[in-house]
Parts: sequence; C-alpha cells; structure tokens
Amino acid sequence: MFVKNKLWLMLILVTVLALGMVLVSGCAEEAPVEEPVEEDPVEEEPEEEVDEEVEVDEPVLDQVIEARLASEEIEGDFMTVWAENFSEHMYDWSDGMFQLDVYPYGTLGDARDINELAQLGVVEYVFSDFAWIGAFVPEATVFGLHYLWPEERPWEVKDWVVRNGETMVILEESYRREGLVPLSIMFEGWQWITSNDPVRTIDDMQGFDVRIMPSDMLNDQYLGLGASPTPMAFGEVYSGLQTGLIDGQVNPLFAIRSMNFYEVQDYFTQIYAEVFVGIPTINMVFFDSLPEEVQQEHRDWWADAILPAADWINERHETDLQAMLDERPEIEIIEVTGEDQDEFREAAMAAHEKFFEHGGPNAQAIYDALVSDIEQAKVELGIE
Repeated sequence: MFVKNKLWLMLILVTVLALGMVLVSGCAEEAPVEEPVEEDPVEEEPEEEVDEEVEVDEPVLDQVIEARLASEEIEGDFMTVWAENFSEHMYDWSDGMFQLDVYPYGTLGDARDINELAQLGVVEYVFSDFAWIGAFVPEATVFGLHYLWPEERPWEVKDWVVRNGETMVILEESYRREGLVPLSIMFEGWQWITSNDPVRTIDDMQGFDVRIMPSDMLNDQYLGLGASPTPMAFGEVYSGLQTGLIDGQVNPLFAIRSMNFYEVQDYFTQIYAEVFVGIPTINMVFFDSLPEEVQQEHRDWWADAILPAADWINERHETDLQAMLDERPEIEIIEVTGEDQDEFREAAMAAHEKFFEHGGPNAQAIYDALVSDIEQAKVELGIE
C-alpha cells in the first residue's frame, strides 16, 4: 500500500513539474531585438588637387661666372666700396652663381695698368675716373670740363642724365669702339685744390705747379687758369708734395685724407669748377656674352646706385674734412663763389673749345649732348 502510494506521488510530481515548465515557457516574453542605429554619414574632406605643373623659378645663370674688378682707389674709398657693394648684390641676386672679386688700387697695377687690363679682357671690370679711362676713350674726358655741372645737387643731375639723356648712348658708342662698355657715371664729390699758398683769385693760379691726372683736356683746363699742370701717378703725389716737386694737387676730400695729402698742404680751395666722376666699366666681349637679364641688372644697379652713393660720399666728406681740421687746425678753407668765380669761369671756358681737338671722333656729339642733358635735367629738377 505504501509502495503504491509512493509511486502515485512520484507520478503526480513529475506531471506537475512538466506542466510548470510549459507554463513558464509560454509566459516568458521574448527579448526585443534592437535594430542597429544608423549613424550620420561622416563627410570626407575632398582631397586637395595637386598641381602637377608647379612653376619653379629658373636660375638666372646655369653656370658659375667668376670675374675680377680692378679699382682705381684704395680699400675703403668710394670706388672700392661701391664695387664691393655691386659684387655682393650680384652674388645674392644670382644665388651665388655670379662671383666677382674686387682688387683695390695697387694690387693689379696703377690706374693706367688696370684700364689696359680691362680693355684686353685680362680683368672683366675696371672702376676708373674720366681722366685715366680718357687715355683710351677721349670722349670720357668731357666729364672733367670745368663749370658744366651746377653747384646745386649735381648728383641728382647725374642721375637724370644717366636715366633720360642722350649722353650715355654716345658714351657707350665711344667705349665700344675700344672694346669697353660704361655702366654709369658716379658722383664722387667736388674736386678741391690743395696748396702751400692760398688760392683766392685767378692771379693766385699763375705759375701754380699743380698735380693733375694725365689728360690732355685737364692739361688745357689748368693751363687756361694760368697754372703749370704736372701729370703724375696717384701713388707719387704725396712724395711730390713733401719734397716740393709740386706746389699742390687736385682731388676730392676723401682722397686728400686717405692719401694723407693734408699733412703737407696748408690751404684747401673750392672753386666749384670740377666734379670728380667715376665710371664703372666692363669689358665689351665679356658683357655681351652675359644673358640679357644679367646685362640689364648691371645697368639698373649702377643707375640706382648714383643717389645713395652720393649720400654716402657727401657724409664721408663731412667726416673727412672735420677729421683733417681736428688734426691740423691751421689748415685754411677757402670757397670761391658768386661773382668771385667769374674770372675762373671765363678762363676755364676757353679750354672747352680745345676739347674738340682731342676729345675723340664723337667729341662734338657728346659735348652737345651733355650740355643739353644737363640743362634739361636742371629744368626738370627745378635747379637754377
């Protein structure tokens, strides 16, 4: 009985359990299926368009050019300083492809030697004055004729002449005849007469033994003033003054100080007759072999240098004069101006006629052009 009851209870228990599982299964809720959330699409930045044909500046020169410039003046003086400025500019402008070495006075010979070297192409450049280069191109000596340039702002007149006048065209034609090319005309200050005795009037010039640069034109010019001109190399002037071989000399202030002429001269006279003109020059064959862009850079740089170079030399002259007076206060400064110049002017103008005798084939043309250019420049610049 007990066994039967036990089996019966077990059967009931199995049935209840089975029924409970069915009920649980039926009542359970299915877990909701989450649908994927659509994210906003990310906008991709468009790729930059690459220009496959990027323009690259072509080098000015495709090979290194090495050249030499011989200066008529010592280290630190006008020609050498501005030649070095030009050298630095050309090096930078060409990204190091144009290399120009500058040789100050004495390193390659005297003034006549270096002009010959440039003419022959042994050196490519020479920076010389109108008188020394005039031995080869006599037309250049027109720049030394007395009383052509105005007393007021002559450097601005030069700038106008170079940029706008006919003078440079005729000058280049004349230079090319001798295998050279002028690049500009530079203002280096007024020429000063230094002497052992005072020069105040034309009478004081009579018999005055004065050193000049070798030039037929300058010889005629000072003969016309009544002096006894003596051509002499630059490096011999000091000893000539010291020994009494000559009574005086003519140079701008910077040269008088740098060459120590003031040590043996007591009087400085300014008659405002002659502007000292430097002419940067290049060998024609070398110049014509350069790319046109390089040639133009030469012309542009030297034209643009006229006014800043004039500022530089004017400031330098103030400093030099003061330094010389500080060292030798007994030096007397004499300025001949206004009506006191009349006798000097009258005597000087006679030499202008003689210029046509030894000023070269283009003497008349360059004289007429320069006189006309200067007058036009004065009008344009408001100079009387």
